[in-house]
Amino acid sequence: MASELIGPSSHIYISQRLRMHYVDWGNAGAPPLVLIHGGQDHCRNWDWIANELRHDWHIIAPDLRGHGDSAWSPDGHYSIEAYVCDIAQLINQKNLAPATIIGHSMGGAISSRYASIFPENVKKLVSIEGIMPNIDDIADIDQSSYRQKMREWVDARHAMSSRVPRRYAKLEDAFQRMRDENPHLTIEQARHLTCHGASQNEDGTYSWKFDNYTRKHNRIEISENELREVLSNIECPTMLAWGTETFVEDPEKSGRLAYFQNAILKRYPGASHWLHHDQLDNFLADVKAFIND
Repeated sequence: MASELIGPSSHIYISQRLRMHYVDWGNAGAPPLVLIHGGQDHCRNWDWIANELRHDWHIIAPDLRGHGDSAWSPDGHYSIEAYVCDIAQLINQKNLAPATIIGHSMGGAISSRYASIFPENVKKLVSIEGIMPNIDDIADIDQSSYRQKMREWVDARHAMSSRVPRRYAKLEDAFQRMRDENPHLTIEQARHLTCHGASQNEDGTYSWKFDNYTRKHNRIEISENELREVLSNIECPTMLAWGTETFVEDPEKSGRLAYFQNAILKRYPGASHWLHHDQLDNFLADVKAFIND
């Protein structure tokens, strides 16, 4: 979009003893719209969408625990369940229910679970590639024993304990890494995401803000039967958004679209997993039509 970005205000709330950060785009008298980012991301990835929708909506965009400017979990343990608790605390404390929610990737998974557990609190849901893991990955999980899953989880935790956050000599180097990771991004998008997603270390280098431990969630992921239960209990109208150049399985081809009571699927040709960046104008047009209906 060509419109100039106007920044939000920064706020703090407490959830499960952690100091959590969110941004508020103002317009408090408008209907609430909560934007939930994905893994290893941050709340300012929504800025282009929020800037376009802020006139009609009261937009709140949180940093998930271990991400952005929110606190890191002291024991490095992250789970979808903990994220859902944090979102529930935010919505309850700020009196946002019933809210419309848009979630990307892991944020879509969190949003789906929240909408399933608290259907009375969600008016509409937009999930951007938020149905994971893929069918084959869940099949592997379902076939693994408790001991095997525990051993793999412990090994992964130990491996992360020795993983040192990558340091970039200059912010420009982090910016280049951002562009390499998603070549669909414009220079403006990549620079904006880098500036808000990295912080300067004491020695003058730069690192991404997220905790490396967020790369591994709880030891036992959701089963297909549990996923079916989650998605089938979502009562609100739901829009699923999918890129055609993504690693996340298409929900119609996997059969998971049929789990929903009331869902539509929108595909975006040429878009990657970050379709709300890659096809911003098309995505915004679809979102406006869906949430304003």
